[in-house]
Amino acid sequence: MVKQNYHSKLLEEAVDQIATLPGIGRRSALRHALFLLSQPKENVKRFVEAIDDMRSRVEYCPVCNMIADSGVCPVCSDVARDRETVCVVESYSDVISIENTGQYKGLYHVLGGVISPMDGVGPSDLPIAELVQRVASGSVREVLLALDTNMEGETTSLYIYRKIEGYGVNVTTIARGVSFGDELEYADELTLGRAIRDRRNFEIA
Repeated sequence: MVKQNYHSKLLEEAVDQIATLPGIGRRSALRHALFLLSQPKENVKRFVEAIDDMRSRVEYCPVCNMIADSGVCPVCSDVARDRETVCVVESYSDVISIENTGQYKGLYHVLGGVISPMDGVGPSDLPIAELVQRVASGSVREVLLALDTNMEGETTSLYIYRKIEGYGVNVTTIARGVSFGDELEYADELTLGRAIRDRRNFEIA
């Protein structure tokens, strides 16, 4: 592909950076860059400051590893949540998807990834030991494994099950309303809500 001449090094650098975002090609990146260029400087300044503040100041909850502005996240701090149920998810976007269903009122444990030898990600690279500690404390009665229903997600679920099965907790998984290979982030709220509501005991194939 012939590299496009933008006639502006500054514009080209902006396009290069915007194009690093997932799902954004160079043509879309150019449209976004030109849109920002057309906006009042104060608007763009607020946009840049918001991104910079997010990257600089966002923390991770020491309990569940979820995004938090500071210290323990709002979900873990909410005394109205069911503190005996912990839902294990891959990412914060999965938390948002599940919360939008209105069908789950427990706590979370965000792994930040899944076991994937092909990508060099092993169990020790994920906060699975911290999850085991939460279960071992005796305060958890159910662990809901809500990972993507693909090979990596299933492998991770099985590994976690093996690590916690001896603690007497009920290990469940989302119902088959979410088909094998689906990603939770892209499941519609109705389907995902039913899968959470109708969860079943985790079984080894």
